[in-house]
Amino acid sequence: MISNKEDLSAFLNQRIDHKEGRICAVDTEADSLHRYSESLCLVQFSDGVDHVLIDPLAIDDLSDLKTYLEQSTCWMHGADYDMHMLKQNLEMIPPTVFDTQIGARLLGVRKFGYGNLVEHYMGVELEKTSQKADWAKRPLTPVMEEYALNDVVYLLPMAEMIVSQLKEKGRYEWFTQSCEAARNKALERKQEKADRWRIKGSGKLDPKGLNYLRALWNWRDGEAASWDRPPFMVAGNKQLLDWVAELLEGKKPKMPRHYRPSRVKHFDRALAGAKEVPESEMPQKIRGKRRRKDPQFDARLDALIANRDSVAAELDIDGSLIAARAALEALAGQHEGASEQLLPWQRNLLGI
Repeated sequence: MISNKEDLSAFLNQRIDHKEGRICAVDTEADSLHRYSESLCLVQFSDGVDHVLIDPLAIDDLSDLKTYLEQSTCWMHGADYDMHMLKQNLEMIPPTVFDTQIGARLLGVRKFGYGNLVEHYMGVELEKTSQKADWAKRPLTPVMEEYALNDVVYLLPMAEMIVSQLKEKGRYEWFTQSCEAARNKALERKQEKADRWRIKGSGKLDPKGLNYLRALWNWRDGEAASWDRPPFMVAGNKQLLDWVAELLEGKKPKMPRHYRPSRVKHFDRALAGAKEVPESEMPQKIRGKRRRKDPQFDARLDALIANRDSVAAELDIDGSLIAARAALEALAGQHEGASEQLLPWQRNLLGI
């Protein structure tokens, strides 16, 4: 465990660049399952020879790590979340991020979790005991340390195998284009979306239901913040929607027995406030763009899907890798710029 800036600087200065350039493997751990505000709690790092844990909770200045990664080709697995954490905490994403999950899927591997790939490529079965551990606790137990290090120990050896197989199959360019697109998407993603209370399943609600949902979401958020726990520990999204359904039926929502009196009091206050909102100020349903009537749309979409699935079957990969349904619908609807939703290798396979 590297726990101070001096040791981190010394360690990174000793790294020897590979003949292909500076290559490393990185993973991150956060405390989103245990705290209200997510914090970066651990960075796992490997250069293929040395594997270390870096403690962001003890090191105030991670500028040396940032500088190192800014000049590196970085391998990750399921890189989306790790890129988000690096962007949020180091204000950067490495210039090249390669993802073993993307590579394995392009090779036709159907079980592509990190543990699945380590077993598939390395013949090693990893323990899953620390998947939901509280990474903000110190000191880490030996089991947690081993679990965390294993997340990078096998990344670079697997990467070599995956790259070799991709090149053998003529799919390496598909891989690099896909990884670059994922990195660009992570760079462009906004930190916070507006109206976060519009959770999955809320699209069916009328303004009155949306008004209740917004009030309950804000109540839950306040309770979670004061408790310093993730919102799902107060109430899950399904529970919020169930309460809204009861309110719309004129019923009094049933509170869990373990809720302390103050939480119930705040709940009742939130509902009372929602009932005071005039209809003119209630949130409205978001209307999607209506697709103009086109009798040939379904036929074009079916043809595109059939073509995609045929190509995918021949390549023995998941069809969604070639084109997601949304992209095919845009093509079938002849939307402007629809083909630009696809990468060059995807357009080539589909003959677009």
